[in-house]
Amino acid sequence: MAPSMAWLFLLAAGLAEVVGTILLKYSQGFSRPLPTVFCLVFMIGSLGLLGLGTRHVPISVAYIFWTGFGAFGAVVGGAVLFGEPLTAARIGCTMLVVGGVIGLYMTGDV
Repeated sequence: MAPSMAWLFLLAAGLAEVVGTILLKYSQGFSRPLPTVFCLVFMIGSLGLLGLGTRHVPISVAYIFWTGFGAFGAVVGGAVLFGEPLTAARIGCTMLVVGGVIGLYMTGDV
């Protein structure tokens, strides 16, 4: 597998993580069967794709990309879908995470 393919797996893993996290909210604490099943499917798929991505990307970089993508997606999804506030602190802290992911990528260690 080419390294660029590993990054596509990581991107897909991040997207699946965001969808799974949003479905977690819709499952209402795993009390609604259909959203619960889809949540689990997306979360397991996300982990599987993360595993594939780590074949050519160091685990430290892959994991922070995955968690950063998931955190960013949860903040945006929470604001758009659930009306969660986008405070300056929330935006600033999320940008720190995104900045860390970009910084790791820019070091050339991947």
